[in-house]
Amino acid sequence: MNCNDNLDAEEIRLGEDAQRDKNWKRWGPYLAERQWGTVREDYSEDGSNWDYFPHEQARSRAYRWGEDGLLGICDREGRLCFALALWNGCDPILKERIFGLTNSQGNHGEDVKEYYFYLDSTPTHSYFKANYKYPQSEFPYTRLIEENQQRSESESEFELIDTGIFAENRYFDVFAEYAKASPNDILIKITVANRASQTATLDILPTIWFKNTWSWGRTGESYWSKPRIEYKKDGELLLDQETLGKFHLAVEPFLGSEPPKFLFTDNETNAVKLFNAAENPSPYVKDAFHDYIVSGVKDAVNPEMVGTKAAAHYHLEIPAKEEVTIRLRLFAQDEAPQQPFDEDFERIFQQRIDEAEEFYQKRVSCNLSEHENRVVRQAYAGLLWSKQFYHYGVKQWLEGDPAQPPAKREKNGRNVDWTELYNRDIISMPDKWEYPWYASWDLGFQIVAFAKIDPEFAKQQLILFLREWYMHPNGQIPAYEFDFSATNPPVLPWACWRVYKITACKGERDRTFLVRVFQKLLVNFTWWVNRKDSTGKNIFSGGFLGMDNIGVFDRSKPLPTGGNLQQADGTAWMAFYCLTMLAMALELADEDPAYEDIASKFFEHFIAISDAMNRLGGTGLWDEEDGFYYDQLEVDDKYIPLKVRSLVGLVLFFAVETIDFHLIERLPGFSKRMQWFLKNRKDVTQHISCMKKARDHGRMLLAIPSQERLERVLHYLLDETEFLSKYGIRSLSRHHLDHPYILKFDHQEYCVKYLPGESNSNFFGGNSNWRGPIWFPLNYLLIEALERYYHFYGDSLKVECPTNSGQMMNLSQVADELQKRLTQIFLPDEQGRCPWQGNNQYFVDDPHWRDLILYYEYFCGDSGHGLGANHQTGWTALIARLLEDIGCRR
Repeated sequence: MNCNDNLDAEEIRLGEDAQRDKNWKRWGPYLAERQWGTVREDYSEDGSNWDYFPHEQARSRAYRWGEDGLLGICDREGRLCFALALWNGCDPILKERIFGLTNSQGNHGEDVKEYYFYLDSTPTHSYFKANYKYPQSEFPYTRLIEENQQRSESESEFELIDTGIFAENRYFDVFAEYAKASPNDILIKITVANRASQTATLDILPTIWFKNTWSWGRTGESYWSKPRIEYKKDGELLLDQETLGKFHLAVEPFLGSEPPKFLFTDNETNAVKLFNAAENPSPYVKDAFHDYIVSGVKDAVNPEMVGTKAAAHYHLEIPAKEEVTIRLRLFAQDEAPQQPFDEDFERIFQQRIDEAEEFYQKRVSCNLSEHENRVVRQAYAGLLWSKQFYHYGVKQWLEGDPAQPPAKREKNGRNVDWTELYNRDIISMPDKWEYPWYASWDLGFQIVAFAKIDPEFAKQQLILFLREWYMHPNGQIPAYEFDFSATNPPVLPWACWRVYKITACKGERDRTFLVRVFQKLLVNFTWWVNRKDSTGKNIFSGGFLGMDNIGVFDRSKPLPTGGNLQQADGTAWMAFYCLTMLAMALELADEDPAYEDIASKFFEHFIAISDAMNRLGGTGLWDEEDGFYYDQLEVDDKYIPLKVRSLVGLVLFFAVETIDFHLIERLPGFSKRMQWFLKNRKDVTQHISCMKKARDHGRMLLAIPSQERLERVLHYLLDETEFLSKYGIRSLSRHHLDHPYILKFDHQEYCVKYLPGESNSNFFGGNSNWRGPIWFPLNYLLIEALERYYHFYGDSLKVECPTNSGQMMNLSQVADELQKRLTQIFLPDEQGRCPWQGNNQYFVDDPHWRDLILYYEYFCGDSGHGLGANHQTGWTALIARLLEDIGCRR
């Protein structure tokens, strides 16, 4: 699988796992940070998931479809979970999970309100580490909610650090560190550092529990008999589950203090407390440890020391500026070590750390600075820690469970058309709190970043999303759990093509993978053509397309004006889809002539789409006066251009390919049909770059705009008063700050104005803004596209960059400039401040904060400050690829 002749230890493990020789990925950081408030746990009639299962109930109520925990792990089917619970002596609740605001509580939508960081991980999770910062004063749950509810949408969010709770370093740094001796032998170190200048006490409960699969009244796959955890001897627990087998958790007595006390209960809902039930299904329920530790209810736990949830309880006094370490070991009975905590424990830990260093040294450019290397490593750690076990059977969810009250569903409610969808897999997620669910277009970018460190996982994720139990029978790819029928941009075809090329080994590409995904993508492409080209004119009205509030209207709903929205981005995405499929077909046709026919089909379809963009109704979606592509509103046979300069008019850049003459010559069938088309259909090639030949190389160009139109759009793209920020390309032109676009229609007024930071409305929940901020994924696609244009034009095409600067650049140099600006978000200036940090001085000055990085969802178009979901390493992990590329060019 790996191209190196001298495989390092992690590469060997990856190979063993891929060949199913050893199941190295059976255990990992697959435990979500939030299961409460998710769609899967919502059985309400109106689909109000945040209200149906709020944070306040999470400690007392058993989950149906998953689990959550603090810096935890689980097996790849989510059966057995391990995580931390903490209590600082004054919090109102035991800290068992990360806290954040619901969609209605935050002034910009849902919002995590804690500080935690993913520090390291190998792809097989042979070693991984994370850090959580736990305040020593009472956690301000109520203040965070009330202050954010009082703030308007035009104000910034009130963060945990703004409360002053970290003043004078009155907090604990809690590190969870895992190393595998073998696939089913996991060594665990929990290190707690007291950062304050005085002694502080902490109750810490390393907790292990089984997912509740026995309370729902179902039989068959995933619904097993009740498992069991019991105390054996000498600080060792026996964990028994019918499909997982027998495991043991060994707990080392804490040196210099009393040994831990062992607490037991059941992972069962406290129905008496929550729902005024007459009795609970078990006398010992999920929130027993909270009652025991915080409320002092000693009979809340099972004195028989048996249950489905157990913890080792340590009460620690940690001196000022010092730290303590707790060691545990989770292992299968048939892989039991002779002595769990002998000298081999530390030796294995250090060996795995050294192996992680060796693995990344071979993959991360040696030309990176220490800070750049840290950005790359933590980006990969965030990607790997955000892999999660995701379980959701839509048919069962809609039906409800036999042993539970009937599910109250709207007849035409959420996901009712997706009864074939069944997810029970480890999936790459955007993050584990705000998005503990997959989003298909996010996944495409995440997997391109993954391809460098775990090629097999990248390919298998793409194959998974095209399998028959994921794809709808009509060919649609599921979008995300709030609405699987939402229309995300078709990024997965590009991801498949990029992963195919990135994962080439010694010049050999995985054609079996390409054939598998190509056949399924044909089905999905047909769905797009049949469902999203309502007029049959090759102009697509894709709807939502992932970019939330970028347009004049909510594009996921019927237009308030009536008529149709002819989307420049929807149409350009389909042109991009066509060219990607054409490139795949030509690659496959080079060995199998049967693919020449389908290559011709995508060639001609691309021409038709490009022609429609440029000519439909006279000038198509092109505005000759402005020199830009706009959406058009079609009402009563009239076309109204929506003159908003945004990414909507820039997606067309992505649809560009160069084709080598020599490849065409090897494909006589494709070549003959192409030449006939170009000769006999000149009417459709007037305004586009259609198989334009260069003078000095053997390549042809396929692109939407002619060179003249390309240069006019580039004029806007590279203008610092329009799209070009110090930190990349804005999603909306800054021109609209002083010149907002206003559409008046039927006594209604619709306005789009430049907003560099958070959204000023609750459109799409309010926590996502495409009216000005910088988004990594589309910047990344722009950079790639400019490189492809340069591959054809070379130095024959130069433009001013920035516009009106007098500085001329070829398009490769323009791509480099965008890459430099984008990476600048994560690099320190002369004062040591990185733009993403905003005004948070801790990350600049404090030695315990300044090496820690948050990978935000998007970034302020003016300052580069991180915004949105602050742990969405997901597509922002593309920073790793950009920095590595810069390092390789040095």
